[in-house]
Amino acid sequence: MNFDEFKSSFKNNEPPPGLSPLLLAMWYDGKNDWHGSHELAQDIHTADGSWVHAYLHRKEGDPGNAAYWYRKAGKPVAVGSLEQEWESIVKALL
Repeated sequence: MNFDEFKSSFKNNEPPPGLSPLLLAMWYDGKNDWHGSHELAQDIHTADGSWVHAYLHRKEGDPGNAAYWYRKAGKPVAVGSLEQEWESIVKALL
């Protein structure tokens, strides 16, 4: 699956089959289900999981918590738009 196919899957009520848990979290976020996305991301204890978790707390408006998760991910705190970061994460995970 490429990025455009991933984005176009938002027209469906269900995520595409075979997504990794982190891509599934980003899919739910893309469908404006922050809670569902966070439920998935918070249980993935990898650097990429921490990156998704950081993004979600940044989106939530909790910069202190987001900064903690960016450190765990080994990433600088994002300063661009949320849309840019979402796209960067999805492309990296694809």
